[in-house]
Amino acid sequence: MTSTKPETGRFRLWYSTLHPSLQLIGLQLWLPLFFIVGFCLCYIAAFHAPHPHDVPIAVVGSSSELQRSLDAADPGVFVVRGESTVEEAREAVRTGHAAVAWDPADSTIYKASAHQYQVSALIPAMLTPVLQAGGATPVVEDLAPLPAYDEYGTVSLYLMLAWCIGGYMVAMFIGLMGAPLRHRTRVSVIVVGAMLISLITNTLAGPVIGAVQGHWGELVLLGWAWITAIGLTVNGISYFAGRFVALPAMIVFVFLSMPASGGAYPSWFMPQPFAWLNAVVVGSGITEMLKRVLYDVGPGYGRGLTMLVSYAVAGIVLMIIGKAWWERRRIRRIVTGRTTMFADAQAANREFLIGERDDVLARHGLVATDTGSIDTVPDDERRRYEAGADDGSDVDGDVHGDMFLGAPGGLEDTGLDTRPVRVVPRADDGDGGSR
Repeated sequence: MTSTKPETGRFRLWYSTLHPSLQLIGLQLWLPLFFIVGFCLCYIAAFHAPHPHDVPIAVVGSSSELQRSLDAADPGVFVVRGESTVEEAREAVRTGHAAVAWDPADSTIYKASAHQYQVSALIPAMLTPVLQAGGATPVVEDLAPLPAYDEYGTVSLYLMLAWCIGGYMVAMFIGLMGAPLRHRTRVSVIVVGAMLISLITNTLAGPVIGAVQGHWGELVLLGWAWITAIGLTVNGISYFAGRFVALPAMIVFVFLSMPASGGAYPSWFMPQPFAWLNAVVVGSGITEMLKRVLYDVGPGYGRGLTMLVSYAVAGIVLMIIGKAWWERRRIRRIVTGRTTMFADAQAANREFLIGERDDVLARHGLVATDTGSIDTVPDDERRRYEAGADDGSDVDGDVHGDMFLGAPGGLEDTGLDTRPVRVVPRADDGDGGSR
């Protein structure tokens, strides 16, 4: 099969004239640019002005009267639903299905600080004036207070972030440097890496820092499962995204997942699309499962497990399809002779570093030979170099002026082989010689 190598564009030709290291730096600058844009569009956009909307309120008995009062005071902020018993209303708060509950018979507002600290602090304060206007004198009861070592309920948020970042980074590096590896090898690295990350994060958060007390074994298993699921997903994506795998991985598992997770603010405080994404991002499932393990609040494990399995299965499917797609794409590149700018820059940088290595050896009277050893330069060749140096060459100059690399009297003129070689020490042959 014959093929014609594609023509190189003007920009690419110009770019190839730059220093190889500068080429590599320039081709990686998309990552900080992407990070800045993503941070602004996701974190700043989501958190610059969180405002409550459609906040679910449970009330024992009829909801209509309280709904009218709240709509008059704060239109569009609250959605009131009635519960038959006090226990049902309290359970709605503990599971996170209601921000707070109101029992008119006891004039009590029920909240759960462990499920959402911001909600427990703000919503009762917003309800109290409305209830007082109706003649009630409300008291607040906390069904799940936070412990002193997690005073603001942020431990679950940062554990979730550690697991997400750890999971996507392990798989990202596998995708960047391990494309030819078999599925079994890549998955093994992900599974083992996930266990190590889970052990480290939970040991640091628990016994070392003291931000978590108890539940160490449960958290290790939970973290291992989530990190593995995230790693499998990113691993599948990496076949399609190549060296740009950080872009979709960070979008899905950091920039969208964290604001939409409910860890900092619940979905009722978030603008769109973050409020909607709460139902699908891994951060939401991880955070809710962590709250259930640590404080026995939240909707339970069913929703989180469903999300975990879904991401893992999606990753496996992408991995199977992606491997075949990547191989076909690789064959096309080989047959057509196509290369990427990054590959060209890497090759140029490798040649530059080999030349620089030979230059360093030459400064010290050494040369790398094609046998894989390092030899001293013969005296007659050194004298030839010194004679050349007397003619104006710079012995201690930069890369382009150093001996044996194009300077007058250098190795190009001696006939010695200066092709790039793998430099290894000579092995002793046992008779005092070397081979």
